[in-house]
This record gives sequence, structure tokens and C-alpha cells, in this order.
Amino acid sequence: MAETQLDFNMKRTSLTYLLLLLFWLSPFALFAEDGYRAWLRYEKVSNEQLLESYRSHIQSVYIKGTSPTLQAIKSELEKGLGGLLAADVHFNSAIQDGSLLVGTADELSSFFGNELEPLLQKINQEGYVIKSLQVDGKNVTVVTGKTDIGVLYGTFAFLRNLQTHKDISSLEVAEAPKIENRILNHWDNLNRLVERGYAGLSLWDWGTLPDYRDPRYTDYARLNSSMGINGTVLNNVNADPRILQDDFIEKIAVLADIFRPYGIQVYISVNFQSPMEVGNLETADPLDPDVRKWWADKASEIYDRIPDFGGFLVKADSEGEPGPFKYNRTHAEGANMLAEAVEPHGGLLIWRAFVYSPEQYDRFREAYDEFVPQDGDFNDNVLLQVKNGPIDFQPREPFSPLFGALPNTNTMLELQITQEYFGFNTHLAYQGPLFTEALNLDTYAKGEGSTVANVISGEVFDYEHTGIAGVVNLGTDRNWTGHPFVQSSWYAFGRLAWNHSLSSEEIAEEWLKMTFTNNPDFVEPVKEIMQESREAGVNYRSPLGLTHLYAQGHHYGPAPWTSDLPRPDWTAVYYHKADEDGIGFDRTETGSNAIEQYNEPLETQFSDPETTPEDYLLWFHNVSWDYEMDSGRTLWNELVHKYYKGVETVRWMQDEWNSIEGLIDKERFEKVKALLSIQEKDAVIWRNSCVLYFQSLSDKPIPEQYEKPEHDLEYYKELEKTRYIPAPRYY
Repeated sequence: MAETQLDFNMKRTSLTYLLLLLFWLSPFALFAEDGYRAWLRYEKVSNEQLLESYRSHIQSVYIKGTSPTLQAIKSELEKGLGGLLAADVHFNSAIQDGSLLVGTADELSSFFGNELEPLLQKINQEGYVIKSLQVDGKNVTVVTGKTDIGVLYGTFAFLRNLQTHKDISSLEVAEAPKIENRILNHWDNLNRLVERGYAGLSLWDWGTLPDYRDPRYTDYARLNSSMGINGTVLNNVNADPRILQDDFIEKIAVLADIFRPYGIQVYISVNFQSPMEVGNLETADPLDPDVRKWWADKASEIYDRIPDFGGFLVKADSEGEPGPFKYNRTHAEGANMLAEAVEPHGGLLIWRAFVYSPEQYDRFREAYDEFVPQDGDFNDNVLLQVKNGPIDFQPREPFSPLFGALPNTNTMLELQITQEYFGFNTHLAYQGPLFTEALNLDTYAKGEGSTVANVISGEVFDYEHTGIAGVVNLGTDRNWTGHPFVQSSWYAFGRLAWNHSLSSEEIAEEWLKMTFTNNPDFVEPVKEIMQESREAGVNYRSPLGLTHLYAQGHHYGPAPWTSDLPRPDWTAVYYHKADEDGIGFDRTETGSNAIEQYNEPLETQFSDPETTPEDYLLWFHNVSWDYEMDSGRTLWNELVHKYYKGVETVRWMQDEWNSIEGLIDKERFEKVKALLSIQEKDAVIWRNSCVLYFQSLSDKPIPEQYEKPEHDLEYYKELEKTRYIPAPRYY
């Protein structure tokens, strides 16, 4: 019988559904590389000889203990060893040759007695020991620590050795974090928009909490714990007072429960006016007894539900946020009131030092002038959170002079992981070099060696508490960060928070191997791309100490001509002060004298353009366009050279990336390739806008060897007004 059109259509439809089903059930579809697993991919070890060695050293796992953290460790070993060794993980109740012994030193002491005591003496409560040894004649590997959390960190470190193809035949490792509080700052709003986020909506689905526990929350905890991050601030520093309402505290308690086995405490940002906004009080005066009682009661309420709650983060009297100034109180009086509320419960009060007023001639000076006179006035459980530079997370800044100037006030460092000033989620700009630069700058607070890292880790001053914070952009995008390589900055922050002596290069190599492949033909060129990417971003945006040249609001593109805004220090011209004679902000004695805030020999070094590092030249000096630079070029020609070099570096990055095609998955290769194309176009816009604008003031020619801008200055000024920006104005 002839087949009808209906029969044919039905068969075709059935075949289509079958093909779709097979596709979605295929390994490619189920495991397509979307970046979700980040650096915890746990792919099978590709080197067969190394794989067999690993299998011989890890034939079974013995875990002693049943705490939630030990259960998390068991789950991680199942994922990690199962994937890396491509074999079932055997958990045995007896020790055998090739056993991996996992547990606290107390739990495992019957196997090795005091043999590990010298190593255990080197670590603190969060540290870990990994040691190859013999137990009853059997070759075993021990992962241990003084606490379950230390064992968890050791487990991730052991898996990291396998992921990066390290030899594990003779291990002896004792590591502990150098900084006590290693915290992420989320700028997430309660409506799930993320300020400076660029990676989708907030991770925290307040609408389904506390009833639905999204598995992504656990994966978030795993990724952070693998680096040793032990705290997270859930909401924006521009805080919504509603975060303190009972329904939100119940939601936060669920997140705390999920994070707790992974050693992560939750913190929240609070609005200083909360007693009025959600407490129905008539004032928020920090010295008012009713206000103090309200905060103490609120803290007790939170700790009743979350016994290990970390504490509060506060942005006060900054950018319109309320604070103690309204009541003629000091920052210390405002911070201490909140510190006293959480102190009985072991909590911390983190107070941001990002403050500036319209009356200050030089915003650079503001935080130092405000907080140094109050040094010693803050309670012992207060940490003053200071941005790495004195302005605002710019592509390059000198270190904030507050580091090393507060011997009696716990001072922690705030770094920005999210790329507010580095191209959002479209530019490749590995922040490891920026972070290590900020950490390794010497404050000379107690002579040479008083680096920012040594200040915040309590090695320079005897701080009661130490800390470091990273402003992160994590969101609902499958790869967490929007651009695949923003993950590397998240990872770099975590690793440096644990051990600030690591280099950005070794962190980049580690991340590449874990996130992509151990193939050196991929790792070496891409590691070089990463290392050069930050400097490229500086060069095509704001070289030689220029700063704040971006368009206001979104901060994505250039607008060095910005001059007419409600506050001078929101404009570009306030910072570059360019005219027909020269360019740069005079912060010497003839200007704002901000250099006096630095210790010697820095004050003297920065006082003279000849001894000021050229990377900071225009931060501290207004110099002539004809000033001779180290290269022999005039300042004008050097400025043009830097802008063009930034673009050429991005083009080199494109070529290098194209050269590794076929060495990694097609999905991520093609995405990064496309984003580098966008970055190159953006870099040209930055270069042309800035060079043409400064040329209009200097009346100097662009040297002949450089390609000429495709359009005139007026075109780029108009483009700044009409160009589509790949994110809403602030989010």
C-alpha cells in the first residue's frame, strides 16, 4: 500500500525526535565544555605512564570521621579520583598498600603516632599536612590536619597535584593560610541584579530560598573551598535594609548550612540606617542606647539561627550611603557600635575605608586624612577594609598609603576581581599581575620588607585579625564569570589569599592545566597571553599614571573629555589636568602634597619626576609634553607609543590564541576567539579616543610610523554617547 503524506510526516517527526534524543544523551551533549566545572573538571589523566603511577599510589581510600565536612571530602574524592584515575574509588575500612589515609591528626594518630608532629607544628587550625609514609609496612599517603576543615583544604591540594600532573610518590607538604579571613564580596542586590556583575543574575535566588537548595550553591562552596576562601558577603555594600528582616535571615541560614561543611562563613552588608528603615526607630545615632540595643538584639537573632555567622560589612558616608556623620559621630564610633553587637558571638565588623567628600581638593588624600587620626580608636574586632589603590580599582594605581599607616587598626586589603574597569565580560585581562603587584609593593612602614602583603597578614603590626577581600562578579552564566578567563582572576585571588608569596605566573599555569589541559603546547603560549593581558589593558586605557578616563556610569569605554558633572572628582579632566603645556596631577608640595602620606624613601622618590617610576609618573606630576622619558622619547611620543602598544598586544594575543586551535574544546576556543575580536575593536576605540583628545590639547603630531585613527575626535565623542554598552548602566 502506498505511504500517505501523513504517514511520511509522522515517521519524519519520529526520526527527528529520536535524533534529538540521541544528541542530548550523547557524551558530547552531556559534557559539552561550558566552563561550569571551572578548575574542578577532574578529567582523566592523559599521560598513561603517570596515570598508572597514580593508580599504584592510590588503590583505596581510608577516611576516618563522619562529620559533614568529612562527608564532603568523601564526595570530592569520589568525583576527583573517579574522574582523574578513570576508575571506581574504593573506600576501605582497613589500611592496605596504596591507601590514601584521610582524617584529622587526632583521628589518625594510632597509625603514625608522633611521626607527623614536626609537620603539624608548622600549621594552624586551617592548615594541612600531606605526607608519604609507611604504616605497618604498607606504603600510604596521609592527608591530615588539626581540624576537619584543614583536612578538606589538604584534600583539594592533593587533588590539585594530580590535576597538574605532579609527582606524588614522595610527598611532604605542610601548608597553612597566611591571612585569617579570606572573603569574597558579592555586590548582589535583593532584586538579583548584580552591580558590576556582567555574568547574569545573582546566584542567590531569594524567591525560592529557603525551600529550594539549588545544587549550584554547593558547587559554589566547592570551588571557593578548593582555594581556601573561608568567607562570603552575600549582598551589595550599597545595602538594602530588608536583608535584616526575618524572612531574609531564614534564607541566609540555609546558605550558611550549605557552605558550613566547606569552611565558609556567611557575612552580610548592612545599611547604617537600618534601625530606622526596618526597626521603626527615630534615629540611627550610634551613641543612642536604643539604637545600640536594636543592633545587639538583631545580632543575637542572627546568631541564634546562624551560630557561625561571620559578621557585618558596612559602607558608610560614601557615595550617598548613610553613616555616622549625620549624627556628628566618627567612623570609629559608628563601627564600634556594630562591633559591640557582634563581639559576644565572636563576630567581626568590617568597615570600608572607601570614602571621599566634595570638599576635598584631592580625592587621593581622603581615606588617609580621614582614618589615620582615628588609628587606635577602633575595637579589636573591627577590620578596616582598604582598596588596593587610593582612588577606585583603576587599571594601575600606587598602593593606598593607608597600608602601613595604621599600626593600631586591623587593616585588610580589598581587590576587585570583577572587570569594572577592564572590559566587563568581553576583555581578557588576567588580574594575577595586578594582585601580586599590589601585594608586593613596599610600604616601608617598618623599613624595607614592610610590603602590603606583610601588613595585611599581621607580620608588620600585631593585628588582632587579618583579612583580604575580593569583589567578585559571579552570576547565573553557566561559566560563573561571563568571560572564561575572569575565572582565572577569581582563582588567583583565592590562591593569593591563602599564600601571597605565589607568583601570578605559577597561578596562571596551575589554573590553565586544571581548567583546560596539561598540554604544554597550550599552556605556555596562553600563560604568556594571560601575563601580558593586564599590561595591555593599562596601555590602551590609561598608561603612564593616567587614570579615570572612562565614560561615567557604565565605565566601559573611554571619555577623557568628561568635564561637566555634579562633582569634579567624577570627571576625567579632574584627574589628567591636560592642557597645552602638559598633563598629570601634581601631588607634590606644589600641588595636593599627597606624597607626604607615604613613608620614606617613597615620599622623596615620588617628589621628583626623575625618580618617580614612569608607571606612576602622571599620578604624581604634571609634566610638559616635551619631557624626556627613559626611552628617549618625549612624553607625548611615549604616551602615543603606549596606546599603540596596547592595541598591538591585543592583536598579538589574538594570533597566539588562534595558534592553539584544536588543543582544547571547540566551544571555549571559539568563544574566547570571538571575545578577543571584540577586545581588539574596543582597544582601538580607546586608543583613538585618547590619542586624538590629548592631541587636541598638546597640538603634537602622531608619529608617522603609527596607523592613523580612522575617524576624527568628534566622531569618538559622539560614539561615547550612542554606542551600545554590553551591560545595563550599573549592572
